[in-house]
Amino acid sequence: MATSIDLITPTQYLTKDQTLISANNEFELGFFPAGISNNWYIGIWYKKTGDRTIVWVANRDAPLGNSTGVLKISSGDGRLTLVDGAGKSVWSSNHTAGASNSVAELLDNGNLILRLANDDSPAEYLWQSFDYPTDTLLPGMKLGWDSKSGLYRYITSWKSADDPAAGNYSFKLDIHGFPEIYLMENNDIRYRSGPWDGLGFSGVPEMEPSPFFSFRFVVNSDEVSYSFNLKNQSVYSRLVVRHGGSLQRFTWIPTSKAWNLYWYAPKDQCDDYRECGVSGICDTNASPVCKCLRGFEPKHPQAWNLRDGSGGCIRVTQLDCATDGFVTMSNVKLPESGLAFVDNQMDLNQCRELCRRNCSCRGYSNANITHGGSGCVVWTDDLYDMRQFAAAEGGEDFYLRVAAADLGASGAAGAGDKSNKDGNQLKVAGIAVGIGVFLAGLSIFFLWRRGKSRMAETNVLERTRLRERSQDLVSNAGTVLSRREQWKETAAEEDMDLPVFDFSTLLEATDEFSDANKLGKGGFGTVHKGILGGQEVAVKRLSKNSGQGIDEFKNEVKLIARLQHRNLVRLIGCCIEMEEKLLVYEYLENKSLDSILFKKDRSSMLDWERRFNIVSGIARGLLYLHQDSRFRIIHRDLKASNILLDKELNPKISDFGMARIFGGDQTEANTKRVVGTYGYMSPEYAMDGVFSIKSDVFSFGVLVLEIVSGKKNRGFYQTNNQLNLLAYAWKLYREGRALELVDSAIGDSFSSSEVMRCIQVGLLCVQELAQDRPDMSTVVLMLSSDFATMPQPTHPGYCLGRRPVDNVDSSSGKQDDESCTVNRVTVTILDGR
Repeated sequence: MATSIDLITPTQYLTKDQTLISANNEFELGFFPAGISNNWYIGIWYKKTGDRTIVWVANRDAPLGNSTGVLKISSGDGRLTLVDGAGKSVWSSNHTAGASNSVAELLDNGNLILRLANDDSPAEYLWQSFDYPTDTLLPGMKLGWDSKSGLYRYITSWKSADDPAAGNYSFKLDIHGFPEIYLMENNDIRYRSGPWDGLGFSGVPEMEPSPFFSFRFVVNSDEVSYSFNLKNQSVYSRLVVRHGGSLQRFTWIPTSKAWNLYWYAPKDQCDDYRECGVSGICDTNASPVCKCLRGFEPKHPQAWNLRDGSGGCIRVTQLDCATDGFVTMSNVKLPESGLAFVDNQMDLNQCRELCRRNCSCRGYSNANITHGGSGCVVWTDDLYDMRQFAAAEGGEDFYLRVAAADLGASGAAGAGDKSNKDGNQLKVAGIAVGIGVFLAGLSIFFLWRRGKSRMAETNVLERTRLRERSQDLVSNAGTVLSRREQWKETAAEEDMDLPVFDFSTLLEATDEFSDANKLGKGGFGTVHKGILGGQEVAVKRLSKNSGQGIDEFKNEVKLIARLQHRNLVRLIGCCIEMEEKLLVYEYLENKSLDSILFKKDRSSMLDWERRFNIVSGIARGLLYLHQDSRFRIIHRDLKASNILLDKELNPKISDFGMARIFGGDQTEANTKRVVGTYGYMSPEYAMDGVFSIKSDVFSFGVLVLEIVSGKKNRGFYQTNNQLNLLAYAWKLYREGRALELVDSAIGDSFSSSEVMRCIQVGLLCVQELAQDRPDMSTVVLMLSSDFATMPQPTHPGYCLGRRPVDNVDSSSGKQDDESCTVNRVTVTILDGR
């Protein structure tokens, strides 16, 4: 048990058996170990929360090799110094004003200060930890620049969950132009807050008036800084930049006695820096999310149609300085503003006139929106990283310079020239139908000729069938076109704005669905690699007996077309002709998670860092579906084969054919048709057809344990004499041997604390009773916080299969039933996918 002291003085040292406590027991400073190494650090943590939530580390890049260090006041210069067991200085405060009678004190706001011993209330401290933050911004701590001290304060992530050393991510205030804050990975910008508008950052509408927080932004000759304070002193709050690259605000309320994730960024696709390139604007309520500003069109139309807007837009209508005008774009995140001109004395009319006279001006806005608006900001460079918010969400007015010819264009300024586009479509509609029939016949002829010359004996029947299908399409051209136009009308009515491809186009793109291009096969049908417009795509072709009819198909298209998140697969387009139903997705190089995780020759690709990143990414994607998207989406078929991996092994949730939308107040629903995948279904869903966000949470828990162990839940009992993976993990956890669950392919290089956290989170998610399982916001918090309070899990619910694999009777070709056991009650279910 460590003893506490009030001050560190020239005669009072701090050792590993002592801690320094603030006056009202709010914060504590002392020695702490990190990770599985024998490294020790000096840190500050909350005293009253019941956990050791570290908010500051002194020697983050210079750890002690053991716990024999001493924190003391150096004789002579009065610096606060950490020395190791051999008396060598490891770290010290870097103030230059020497004072032999200085003392160190920990304040109740978490600030460690160095002051003169005879001055209890100094106007300025000799040194303070608030000037040298690590990964956490506390109330009263400032980010930004101080001209008097020359300090530029910013926060930097830990290197990993177990290593406080400076990591790759930082949160920095850009003090130039119209100041804003960036989340950076090394020297690359990942997220931009938007400039300060007097109330908050224009790209963070959540910074609305709160009973808990107040925000402060100062711009003058002495400083450019951002800080926040608490209105309610019984509440704790901290802003943290995490080692995984996320910015997160946590709150702690005495009644809950736990840290809660209050806000985080980046949150969705439009939070990605410059997602829509130059002169583009991002809108998560649109599909696709990228639009061109008025007077512009996509620079790379093919990539744009395939939902890659990073190339940005080019001007269509050239400006004429003498006749140009302005259109108002409401509720937007203002453009990147480091090079913007700011004059706080001008009003908006003066600002407009200044922009009109400057032929290089691209647009203008108020510098401050409080009290009706004041000040002037002018952008003279290209416009980047704008975002459209819904009217109720926030954002600001931006006045975009446009050519006189574009002043009368209808539609929102950020939505492109919609009226002209629709008019052109009407003009060419009749011509398109006629040309479409001709081109369909011509394409089929060439495809037939090419197929004839390349036809291999093994593919004769399939290719013949395809030619017959194409001939059917020609002979039924009127019906086909009618169906296609009907589908396009439906898509338009439902505001999908999704490209609809011809079957012949996809036939050619995939080399007639050749085996060489096959990426995978399942109960739904097949997935083939293809080339569209020079871009690699994945084409999912539903089989007739997939169980997914036109309603499910439309459901998947409608849902995924409107969902935009870095951890959800991106839908590029679709096709529906005759019996053919196809979906075109972005191509992900590493295919599905199960194709690596459960393969002995490939599983070593997934070291622990990558596995933890996959777990965290799936959690964020699921949180978006459950809470942060425009709808509350229940996936209902979350499993390893529905997690796709890009070239950097980042996860993306796919396959929304069985997903369901919930209303705002709806928490659960019933179905008589239980569909999903055996081994991932929650007990209440398998037995009673009850599904909710908690049934998705159960599936996520199974996935977490599979990722940690490298073993499938289904069939695990065969080789381990256990009921299944869940039961085995539960047994090891109760016996204190949970680390034995770790996949041997990972090796010995892993964070034991992160592994234990994942196992505990997995077991919490698969608890038998739905109400005991955490929601995904709590899961994300537990995964992202090293010191989040986590309850102990109870017994998992799980299903027992009668047959280990595939459940197919070779004589009949029929699938066997499975039995799901919960509390010794058995119900028969079918493996629907």
